[in-house]
Amino acid sequence: MYNSNLILEKLVSKELDSSLSTLYINTEDVLSVQRKRYENAIKQHNSIFGEKDIEIYSAPGRTEVGGNHTDHQHGEVLAASVNLDAIAIVSDNSDNMIKIVSEGYSPVEIDLDDISYSEDEKETTLSLIKGILNGFIERGFKIGAFNAYITSDVLNGAGLSSSAAFETLIGTILSGLYNDMKISPIDIAIIGQYAENNFFGKPCGLMDQMACSVGGFVHINFENPDKPVVEQVKFDLDKEGYCLCIVDTKGSHADLTEDYAMIPLEMKEVASKMNKKVLGEIDSNDFFKKLPEIAKEVSPRALLRAIHFFNENKRVELETDALLKENFEEFLKLVKASGDSSYKCLQNIYSPKDAKNQPIALALTVSESFLGNNGVCRVHGGGFAGTIQLFVKKDFVSSYKNYIEQIFGEGSCHILNIRGIGGAKVC
Repeated sequence: MYNSNLILEKLVSKELDSSLSTLYINTEDVLSVQRKRYENAIKQHNSIFGEKDIEIYSAPGRTEVGGNHTDHQHGEVLAASVNLDAIAIVSDNSDNMIKIVSEGYSPVEIDLDDISYSEDEKETTLSLIKGILNGFIERGFKIGAFNAYITSDVLNGAGLSSSAAFETLIGTILSGLYNDMKISPIDIAIIGQYAENNFFGKPCGLMDQMACSVGGFVHINFENPDKPVVEQVKFDLDKEGYCLCIVDTKGSHADLTEDYAMIPLEMKEVASKMNKKVLGEIDSNDFFKKLPEIAKEVSPRALLRAIHFFNENKRVELETDALLKENFEEFLKLVKASGDSSYKCLQNIYSPKDAKNQPIALALTVSESFLGNNGVCRVHGGGFAGTIQLFVKKDFVSSYKNYIEQIFGEGSCHILNIRGIGGAKVC
């Protein structure tokens, strides 16, 4: 650990720019914003906990690139960490307590002698932290006390997984402070999912945590969900002259629970016709051979969603291969095909209960028309409402942002990049 005032001096003198440039876009404008952000966070920590020796940790948000609604069927996904993150200014304390102040939220304190599960704490930050602590102990890792001031620019409600970023951040802090930074990103991700499933009470998959923790493009095969196969894919999006954009269509997620639930339910219905629990247990060739027979027993929409699964699963492999071979043109074609399949087969672009309300369909249609050969777009995340994802040429992104924000409002288009590393100790 280093004295907080010394770190402040290093920020002002730009001595930490080499560390910051590995996390953020390496331009003076961006680094200037991050220096000020870190400086303010350190000053907040000092005002709350006193001037102490500190360490700084970071965990990114994530974006789904391929594999729309494949993970819950034990399929494959391609995800990536982004250059929006949660950062923590961390110091020791001698109180046997974990004390966390997150910007915009109520303070949280946990006595390390009382980290047991409590039903009353479900769906709270407290439950997530306790879950991570228990996950560490169960795997034989060390835990201990600390103070932390946390601030995050990971967008809430934009499908970038602010909760997974927080889980990764806490896991990375514990790895750094008490385990010599030797806990693997995969273990940290698994512990984050464990906390969310068993303490927070949300039955999430592992894609979000894995992308946040591992970093870069990440290809994940969930054939064995208890031991997913994870492959980090090194690829420089900036070198290709493209930006990643996320557009928030401002659609409400209220009353969409049934729409989301019907996707895995209908996919499992198709799987049951082949005596399996999920589609990932079925060979795609066997499925397409038996499709005419299955079509007599399930709804057309269920069959379309199954077709999406098998084709999307294969697309993830092809997207990964295209990135590994640096064939970006082929990758873009596959991203567009993924979006088309979600629209036509998966049908998670708007809710059939409210067919007049189609902000995602509008965003995709006008974006495709405006972009021409300057980019591709697809639905992002669960669908029905929320966001779309685009890969746009850097020299066209300003024009696109100006155009799309005339429709969905100022600040609706977020220009991002892929971050090459996941959870990290900054200094």
